[in-house]
Amino acid sequence: MAFKFEKLNVWQKALDLADEINQLTKTFPKEEIYVLTSQMKRAADSISLNIAEGSTGQSNAEFTRFLRYALRSNIEVVGCLYLAKRRKYLPEERFVQIYTACEEVLVMINGLIKSLK
Repeated sequence: MAFKFEKLNVWQKALDLADEINQLTKTFPKEEIYVLTSQMKRAADSISLNIAEGSTGQSNAEFTRFLRYALRSNIEVVGCLYLAKRRKYLPEERFVQIYTACEEVLVMINGLIKSLK
C-alpha cells in the first residue's frame, strides 16, 4: 500500500458504508435517481474521499479539516436514511443496520480527529 490512507481502518469502513449505500439506492424508485439516490451516493462516497484527500496534507490541522468534511458527509447520509425510511424505501431493520454503520464511522472519525490534536 503506497498511500497513508489505505492503512486507516476508518477509510476502509467508509468504503464499506459507500458500498452498502450503493446497493441500497439501487432499490429506490426511478424517480429518485437524480434526487435522493444521487445525494445519498455522493454523500457516502464523500466520506472516504475526504479521508483520503486529507491524509496527504501537509499538517494535522489540514487532515483534521478534511476529517470534519467526512464527518459532515456521514451525517448527511444519516439524514438521507431518514428520508428514505419516511418515503418507505427502507425497511426498519435495514435502516438500523446502516445507521449503526454510520455511527461506527462517526466514532472512528472523531477518534482520529482527537488523536491528531
